[in-house]
Amino acid sequence: MSKHYTTKHACQVCHKDFPAVDLMPATMVRGAVVERIRPDCPEWSADGFICVNDLNHYRTLYVEHVLTEQRGELSNLETEVVRSLKEHELLTENVEDQFESDMSFGGRLADKVASFGGSWTFLSCFMAFLAVWIIINSVAILLRPFDPYPFIFLNLMLSCLAAIQAPVIMMSQNRQESKDRVRAEHDYRINLKAELEIRHLHAKLDLLLTHQWQKLLEIQEIQMELMQESHNGNKP
Repeated sequence: MSKHYTTKHACQVCHKDFPAVDLMPATMVRGAVVERIRPDCPEWSADGFICVNDLNHYRTLYVEHVLTEQRGELSNLETEVVRSLKEHELLTENVEDQFESDMSFGGRLADKVASFGGSWTFLSCFMAFLAVWIIINSVAILLRPFDPYPFIFLNLMLSCLAAIQAPVIMMSQNRQESKDRVRAEHDYRINLKAELEIRHLHAKLDLLLTHQWQKLLEIQEIQMELMQESHNGNKP
């Protein structure tokens, strides 16, 4: 059996003995993670080792510390992202379809009225209606105009239209604001999960480097054994 699997070293944190395959050299631990380890392990040395379980524990503490330091305590959104990251769930979804499915009839009507009221079609039709109304009641087309100058009935209709249109437009704006807030929260969850995924990939790369280092060490030990055997075999 290779010395790489039989030789044991002590973890600097838990002080337990582990084979080299279950240890990470202290020099390969990220500096930010080392800063989280030092308060619990004042005797930390760059020449020592740390077991994989303790290393993963302090990596988790570091990620939680970064999130808490930057944003305060974890919000519900961040907790949901961490849960989805743990359970490998997808956060990508069509916010527009979800928002449209929850829309009430009044909300749909308000959006359509606001959309039509802010279009050139409405403005053109409204100007044409005013022109026809004024011409009919100003020019001697009718013997008795139904709304002679100063067009009191027309002013009343315009006032009623403005009184109705303003709340409808405000309702549509409130709905748009809610939609923008949902979209912003969705983008935030996506960005946060991407950040955590990148950190997770860095951790996996560190672990891969550890395994590569262990394989290289094992190969080196085998080569040393072969060289020693060859040297002993060449002796007279």
